[in-house]
This record gives sequence, structure tokens and C-alpha cells, in this order.
Amino acid sequence: MKRIQFLNDVTLFLLLAVILLVLYSASPISIGSEYVPASILMMSSLALSLFFEAIPFLLAGVVISGVIQVFVSEQQIKKMLPKHPILAVITGCSLGALFPACECGIVPIVRRLLMKGVPLYAAVAFMLTGPLINPLVALSTYMAFGQDVTMMVLRFSLGFLAAFLVAVIVYVVFKHRLELKHTTETLQPFIQQQRPPFSKRLSYMGTHAIEEFFEMSKFFIVGAILAASVQTYLSSSSLFAFGDNVMMSTMMMMVLAYLLSLCSEADAFIAASFTQFVPTESLLAFLLYGPMFDLKNTWMLGAVFSFRFVFCLFISITAVVYGLTLAVYFL
Repeated sequence: MKRIQFLNDVTLFLLLAVILLVLYSASPISIGSEYVPASILMMSSLALSLFFEAIPFLLAGVVISGVIQVFVSEQQIKKMLPKHPILAVITGCSLGALFPACECGIVPIVRRLLMKGVPLYAAVAFMLTGPLINPLVALSTYMAFGQDVTMMVLRFSLGFLAAFLVAVIVYVVFKHRLELKHTTETLQPFIQQQRPPFSKRLSYMGTHAIEEFFEMSKFFIVGAILAASVQTYLSSSSLFAFGDNVMMSTMMMMVLAYLLSLCSEADAFIAASFTQFVPTESLLAFLLYGPMFDLKNTWMLGAVFSFRFVFCLFISITAVVYGLTLAVYFL
């Protein structure tokens, strides 16, 4: 059964990849009696760029997930985390800040941490700060805004606070529930063994990473296609009809961040291009919201977590980011 599922994942992944490559390589010449529209070519090009931009992080994520699965025990993880929920959330936020991962690559890592016994609220703290607060994002934000540290400091401080508040909300709502869709270990026979040789464990780690890559990547490809479609067919100028109204422009920039699904290492350069259209606080909302929750990431989260958890996460992140950025404006 497991082998059949793996083959299905590989087949779907290859099918989606081939469709993207065919569309990308097509030229607007006659195909039968029809033409390939330029918008389709642009959409496939954007989807491929999203895929190639994120695939290294996704690969890194599944490899780290394999390492955690095989080489890290539940006892070791529990020793790292404080027992008090608030301290565990702070620890999760701090560990995420030191981990340069994108929102796609971090999902399989978080799933594996949960299966290893990490509380949901601590895992969420790690998941939200990982893509948002790390050295690569700091450098890109600093360079994008003319080597001005103000936006970088605001992004990091509010990002840490937002992740903390969302994780606390998750603790209050879900307590110690796991909220995973699939909790069956893919390497259950291995888990039952007593300390196999290193070469054997390395082989199991590779097997796990390969299985998880094909399982997660098919959801990512679908999300990338949706995000590319939005970038192609939605006019961004239509989102800026509210001018200097900070409440509406902040909401619109959050919507734009969700739909564009940009990598957190590059989104600051896109945000800087909107400086003349919206207030600084709206740009800050764009920089906070996208790495925490976007269109392609929603698809992956929905494949791993229960619907009620994903919905709660969406409401919590949206409310917290919107509230914090407006607080900066009014205070």
C-alpha cells in the first residue's frame, strides 16, 4: 500500500512537471489550428521560476526531516524544549530565527517535529519565524530599502512578536492536540529496531527524504501554478485604488502578499517597488504576512494539517499581522 502511494506521488509529480515544461517550451506557433496565448506562456514561466526558486529549500527541508526522523529521538527533543508553554513558544521562535528556511521547506520539518513529540504551539512558533526572521532575509530587506535598517528592525521585531502571539493563540485553542492528517510513521519497521548500524540509518534517512519530497512537492507545484496564475491575470494596480487610506491599503497589501506567494529572501525588493503607492506600514504588513501564510503554502499546509487548524492559523495570522501593523501606524 505504501509503495503504491509512493508511485502515485512520483507519477503525479512527473505529470505536473512535464505539463509545466511543455507549456514553458511552447512558442506561439500553430498547434493544430490554435495558438498558445502569451498569457499561458507567462504563467508557466512564472510557475517554473517559483518552482526552481523554492526547490532547493524544499529539498533541504525533506533532508532535515529525514535526519530528525532517523537520528533524533523524542527524548532529545523534549530535553531541548522547556515544559512551560510560554517558554516553549519563545524557544521555538528563537530556533526559527536561526534557521534559514522558506515557508515550503519548513512544512515537512515541522510535521516531523510534531511526530517526534514537539507541542503544536512550539512547532508553529518555529514554522512562522523560520521563513521570516533569518540572516538571509535580514540582508535582503536591508539592501532592498536602500541600506536603511529601519524596515529590517521593524520586520524582525514585529515578526517575532506576531509569531509569538499566533503560537499562544494556537496553544489556547488546541492545547496539546496534534492536528495532523497523517500520523502513521512511514518508517515504522525501522523505529522498532534497536540502534541499527550507521549505514542502515543513513539509508533509511535517504528513503524517508525521497518519499517525503515526492509527497510534498506535488502540493507545492499545484500551489505554484495557482500563484503564477494570479500574478499573470490579476492586475496589481487594481489593488491600490484606496490611495493613502492605511487601513485599506494594509489589507490590500496582505492580499497581494498571499496571492503572489513570493520567497521571503526576495519579497523585500517587490515591496520596495510599492513605496510610492502605499504607506510604510502597509509595506510592513506585506513583508510580515507573505512568509507566514501565502497561496502555495496554504496548499501544503492543507495536505499536512486538519482543515480547522489551517483555518485557525489563517484567521490568527491575518488578525495579528493586521493589528500589529496598524498599531505601528497609530502609535
